Amino acid sequence: MILQLYRSAYSGLSRSIWLLALVMFINRCGTMVIPFLGVYLTESLHLSIDQSGVIMALFGVGSIGGTLLGGRLTDRLGAYRVMWVCLGLGGVMFLVVGQLKTFESLCLGTFVLGLVAEGFRPAVTAAVALYSTPENRTRSYSLNRLALNLGWSVGPAVGGWLASIDYSLLFWADGCTCLAATLLLVLILPRTFVSHDRQTVEQSRQDSAYRDTHFMVFMVFVTLFAITFFQLFSTVPLYYKQVYHLPENQIGTLMALNGVLIVAVEMVLVHQLENRFVHLRLMAIGTLLVGISYLIFNVFFGVIWLVVAMILATLAEMLAMPFMNSYAIARSKPHNRGQYTAAYTASWSIAQISAPLLGTQFISRVGFASAWWLMISFSLVATIGFLSLSYRSKKS
Repeated sequence: MILQLYRSAYSGLSRSIWLLALVMFINRCGTMVIPFLGVYLTESLHLSIDQSGVIMALFGVGSIGGTLLGGRLTDRLGAYRVMWVCLGLGGVMFLVVGQLKTFESLCLGTFVLGLVAEGFRPAVTAAVALYSTPENRTRSYSLNRLALNLGWSVGPAVGGWLASIDYSLLFWADGCTCLAATLLLVLILPRTFVSHDRQTVEQSRQDSAYRDTHFMVFMVFVTLFAITFFQLFSTVPLYYKQVYHLPENQIGTLMALNGVLIVAVEMVLVHQLENRFVHLRLMAIGTLLVGISYLIFNVFFGVIWLVVAMILATLAEMLAMPFMNSYAIARSKPHNRGQYTAAYTASWSIAQISAPLLGTQFISRVGFASAWWLMISFSLVATIGFLSLSYRSKKS
């Protein structure tokens, strides 16, 4: 029975989707810098929590510009070209940022890193839509996320071990795996092409994602969810370090639990849910669970509760993110898909700015507990928002 569930969950996906997932896995295996950036800046370079928050926020500022540019270029040049250019430049920038030591140079370097690396994301989202069918699109996004999280289960765990030796090794590992993924993408992934005729360009302008009111309201609630979720990679590691005094390798293991659970469960869960439940309601449940995971921090104390909170946050991610992605793509058309994916990805980039700034500012001024209460509030607002959109969609 269980074997049949897994077989049906993974069947019917195109060869290109599997190849793209392999590229994403190689790339994400090197994800070591961003999860440990806050700890690296404060513990290794001895910058203040406020300064580390500014640097991490500047990565988000750059990522917004890169996301919007990447989406525009995806509609004009095609997802394939944008993917390999941004991925390669991102690898180079990880190597460069690893050599920077001053606050000012890190601000500039991290901004440029976000600019070149995050243009990759809308191109990947558009590529998944291109290589999949409407019937298996949500599962195709889930497979892509599975590859990311399988790599994520490796990256932070290895990163914690490397950080205990020398933090500079994180930048070398991240940069080299980006470059390796670029080479693999060029060698194995089928090339895609786009139309450049004037009528298509004019259609893209008329069917702008930014004129889709329902979609833009949806983006507001996605951003609130993303702000709460991104605390896992900015302020939560600081919480582990400063409140529980966990060593880097244990922090990496806790964070890797997220990826391991997603690899084991998400594809089957999505396969069972995608055609049975309203997607907006699944997003609402997932968003609420994120808030509950932060509530645990303020109610209970003990390492076992850190594990419980991570499990809840991971379940929230599995219930919300694949369906958010699919829902956003479903509102687009082939000629403006890059624009919709850019707008969707930009909401996550905005969260990358807001999450570390809000989290670190609250922590430095009023403590961790207040930061968690703020995230719980955002979670509740977004939960109500998704439920409201679901009700309006059903009514219309």
